[in-house]
Amino acid sequence: MTFQVQKSFQPHDGKGCLYLVATPIGNLEDMTFRAVRILKEADWIAAEDTRQTRKLLTHFDISSRVVSYHEHNKKSSGAELIEKLELGQSVALVSDAGLPSISDPGYDLVQSAIAQQIPVIPVPGANAALSALIVSGLATDRFVFIGFLPRDQKSLKKELERWQGVPATLLVYESPHRVKKTLEAIYKQWGNRRIALVRELTKRYEEVIRGTALECMQWLDTNPPLGEYCIVIEQAGKEELEQLESVWWEEYSLEEHLEHYMEQGEDKKAAMKCVAKDRGMSKRDVYNSLL
Repeated sequence: MTFQVQKSFQPHDGKGCLYLVATPIGNLEDMTFRAVRILKEADWIAAEDTRQTRKLLTHFDISSRVVSYHEHNKKSSGAELIEKLELGQSVALVSDAGLPSISDPGYDLVQSAIAQQIPVIPVPGANAALSALIVSGLATDRFVFIGFLPRDQKSLKKELERWQGVPATLLVYESPHRVKKTLEAIYKQWGNRRIALVRELTKRYEEVIRGTALECMQWLDTNPPLGEYCIVIEQAGKEELEQLESVWWEEYSLEEHLEHYMEQGEDKKAAMKCVAKDRGMSKRDVYNSLL
């Protein structure tokens, strides 16, 4: 990205503006007056799911032209949208719910627009992750949005290890059919941290379950998961951080150290590389020592 200065509310040399417009995450009253105005004034509305977006537009009596922009057509549709913006037409990008460009292909369009020095203007509104955070009762001074975690167990374990020692409240999105498995993995990797399970935000069945990881898992045993979830997870405590900072492998022999990584799914070559990194040794020295 080259150095740029964007003056959002000044003339833009004949180019159109790309507006990132927040839409409701459930309750239609989440829509802002500004969002409605921008969508009415836009030459084009780029929608992740045109059928879903047309329902919203009908409700607010918005008749702007709608085009499809989603993960499977983002290259072709994105190029067409950039061309329209270059010609001075305005484009409002919306996702199915909440802020566009978060965990959806809008990010690619934003990058392309910036590369062509097309103004990118946010039109803020509802957001599930931040809404879940502020009702969770957990610390809000530092937080990290992780998004969706990997599905396969090996990748999931690696991702949880990556974020374990981060001194911030963590935000994760999860589907109802995977939420319990994700909680089990969090409990196994991070221990019994405090958690808030937040679902159906701004909708009729909005619900916040606050407790430890174990308590939330037990709750789901008798209350089957319904709706999309945001899991808000307490940051690592002092004892956990001290334990992470300690040399966990110092009592292991080289053989035990190698076996530890192989049990996690690494092949022998990759496990030896990990052992060498931990111990500050060369791979050759580790190999020779294990002969």
